[in-house]
Amino acid sequence: MAFELPALPYASDALEPNIDKTTMEIHHDKHHAAYVANLNKALEGKEDGSSIEDICKNIDKYPVAVRNNGGGHFNHSLFWSVMGPNAGGTPTGELASAIDAAFGSFDEFKTAFSQAGATRFGSGWAWLCVNKDGKLEVCSSANQDNPLMPGVGCGGAPILGMDVWEHAYYLKYQNKRPDYIAAFFNVINWDAVAKRFAAAK
Repeated sequence: MAFELPALPYASDALEPNIDKTTMEIHHDKHHAAYVANLNKALEGKEDGSSIEDICKNIDKYPVAVRNNGGGHFNHSLFWSVMGPNAGGTPTGELASAIDAAFGSFDEFKTAFSQAGATRFGSGWAWLCVNKDGKLEVCSSANQDNPLMPGVGCGGAPILGMDVWEHAYYLKYQNKRPDYIAAFFNVINWDAVAKRFAAAK
C-alpha cells in the first residue's frame, strides 16, 4: 500500500508569526508531498507492508532513494505533529522531570537543542530522543536521516524534531537560522511531545 501525505493538523497560517503561512504551504504541500511521491516510486514493486518506522530502522536494506525520501516522509510527519498554535511554554509532568534529569534544567536543554540545530552544517535536523537506556538525549542528523536509522545520531526514539533545512525558514528568516530556532520554541506542542515520550519509554 502506498504511503500518503498526512494533512496538517492545523491551518497553514496557524503558526504565524513564528512560521509564516507561505513557508508552511510550500514546505508541506510541495516538499513533503514530493518525498511521499518519490518514496512510493522508489518502493514500486517492492512494497512489503512495512511501516515508515520499520523502513527507517532497517534502512540499510533499501536503496538510497528510500533513505532520502523515506526519511523525509517520517521526519516531516513527526515535525508537523509536534508543533501547534497556542503552544510553546515549557513541558510539565514526567517529561519535564526527565528533561531536568538529563540536562539539569529546561534552559540547559533549550541551549543544547538550539546548538544542535544551529551547528548542523548544511541541511539536517535537531532531535530530542529517548535513547536505548530510556534517557533523553539531544543530537542532530544530516539531510533526511533520523535517529531510527542505524548509526545515526542518538540511536533511539525521536520525540521532538526540528527541521533546519533552509526551505523550513528561508522566506521569513533568510540566513538567520538562530532566529528561526528561537521562534520554533514558541510553537512546540509539549503535550504532543509528552505523548511520544510516554510511548517511547
